[in-house]
Amino acid sequence: MIKRRLSEKLGECFQRGIEAGFWSAAAGGAYVVEEPKQSTHGDFATNLAMIIAGREKKKPREVAAQLVELLAGEDELIARCEIAGPGFVNFFIQPAVWQSVLPEVCRQNEQYGLSAVGAGRKVLVEFVSANPTGPLSVGHGRQAVLGDAICRLLIATGHAVTREYYYNDAGRQMRVLGESTRARYLELLGLPFTFPEDGYQGEYIRDIARGMVEEFGDGQKETVEVTIFKERAERAIFADINSTLERLGIHFDNYYNEHTLYDSGLIDEVVAALRAKGLVYDQDDAVWFKATEFGHDKDRVIIKSTGEPTYRLPDIAYHREKFRRGFDWMVDIFGSDHIATVPDVLAGVEALGYDPKKVTVVLHQFVTLMRDGHQVKMSTRKANFVTVDELVDEVGTDVVRFFFLMRKADSQLEFDLDLATKQSQENPVYYMQYGHARLSSISRKAEEKGVARGELADADLSLLKEPEELALLKMLAAWPELVESAALDLEPHRVIFFMQEMAAQFHSYYNKQRIISEDLALSRARLWLAEGLRIILRNGLNLIGVKAPESM
Repeated sequence: MIKRRLSEKLGECFQRGIEAGFWSAAAGGAYVVEEPKQSTHGDFATNLAMIIAGREKKKPREVAAQLVELLAGEDELIARCEIAGPGFVNFFIQPAVWQSVLPEVCRQNEQYGLSAVGAGRKVLVEFVSANPTGPLSVGHGRQAVLGDAICRLLIATGHAVTREYYYNDAGRQMRVLGESTRARYLELLGLPFTFPEDGYQGEYIRDIARGMVEEFGDGQKETVEVTIFKERAERAIFADINSTLERLGIHFDNYYNEHTLYDSGLIDEVVAALRAKGLVYDQDDAVWFKATEFGHDKDRVIIKSTGEPTYRLPDIAYHREKFRRGFDWMVDIFGSDHIATVPDVLAGVEALGYDPKKVTVVLHQFVTLMRDGHQVKMSTRKANFVTVDELVDEVGTDVVRFFFLMRKADSQLEFDLDLATKQSQENPVYYMQYGHARLSSISRKAEEKGVARGELADADLSLLKEPEELALLKMLAAWPELVESAALDLEPHRVIFFMQEMAAQFHSYYNKQRIISEDLALSRARLWLAEGLRIILRNGLNLIGVKAPESM
């Protein structure tokens, strides 16, 4: 990476300054190299001179002048340096350096942007984790796509990823599911029934009950125990959830049932471990966790006076098992309604002797569907909420995935259905895919005109010197670092932002410059530039699970 090369050169320069007695090592590691906001300020800039000046009580611009002098002779990389403002040093990189990126992009092709920064680190990503009580809602859909994109990024950067779906098929809500199914079963038979007050109302419950009528006839009409109704409902709903996930191109490596924590005695084991540490106590017939020992404002109930655990206890036990299973990093992806529970669980993890810093929680905001500028609720046959399947039916998988990732996870997401269904460049998905299709068609058009791209080694890339061309080459160079930072920060929206900018720059360039012209050498260079851009767009779309069409 060019930025890394520059940082290394600057580090060598800093060391030479120490050896020359210009400054001490006090500023080491405290400075940054970054891209300035305005291109007129160079390709990169550093605040090193100001950091040194602050440590050494010197004048920043005088230190900057010393830095520039020490960097003399690095003209293979740096075209020129400029001192700006209070002491920034701006760097202008040689055009040949940017041009040298293109062969590497084309040589690596699908591999360009992949890295080994994860070094095989074992990562468990938990996402979706919807209990089998109904179809996946749009909110779960955002979480599913977000989790999948995060996994793709982590895999692309050399992490060993396990995708896990955590669920509970026991407890009160599952009993209510069974009661709801039994009530609909009796209703379909024309028999008296009592629907639970807080039962599941969706039409999907009638579908399940209808299946039971087909299977059993009225053979279960006298069955009061709801187990068979619960089991049939759970099986049907999980099949529906898996079908939805399949449509989104999402799979899981493991399913973890909360109920196993109880069956294997792990819940009791956690309580005993906390009690042995003096971190739980009994009060008002309940069991309390001393959360105040970990900076919380008050202690938390983990077992109610009824003997039923609160949600915190199994979550703490589950996270302990994640550590015990040998994962180096645990990523939890939850809806923002979990914001109050996360600190309690992390405190429990710490109380059990594990490092809570190894757990990263990504909280996402909810989705609002919009049509004609107004919030809408799509009519649904399956539930009293909008399902992912409905949304996919209306706009398609690519659009659903792209739109769910267009905003940072903790930002509210307005899903504009009018925009999502447009087959025009106003639709950001169409715009991106159209960019890839246009890039794919360029080489075909060139061949039709008798202009072959030829061998890359024979192309004169020094002809790519227009400002727009250099800007595009800089984007090619920035791609690996973008992928790495998006992965480590668990922010797949950055991939979309980057691709949108690249597509916009390319379309602008395409409208201004002729790629195929009478100048054969220039045409070949530009055809290779188009190929490099196509590779990045395709790789980026693959990272977020969106198709990269060859034609549209």
